[in-house]
Amino acid sequence: MPSKTFTSGRIRKADYDPASQQLDLHWDNKSVLAYKSVPYEVFRRLCSAPNPATYWEDRIAEEYPKGVPMTRSAHSEGGKSLADLLGDGD
Repeated sequence: MPSKTFTSGRIRKADYDPASQQLDLHWDNKSVLAYKSVPYEVFRRLCSAPNPATYWEDRIAEEYPKGVPMTRSAHSEGGKSLADLLGDGD
């Protein structure tokens, strides 16, 4: 899975799954936003943009449907999982 880490700006990391065309954006406030049906070219351009957050605002935020993040954010680590909340089905 392609991934890009950013050293400055509000976006800290971008993960892209080519199979599902999902883009997960990890933000400096520890939140994760996921977008579905994102072409690889959009991910590539985000990674090469001089200001990735501006590119996100202009080309991604309102253009693609939101999804569920592929990975848990750092903010949610240590929290209860869905299985913890719902039980194991016994």
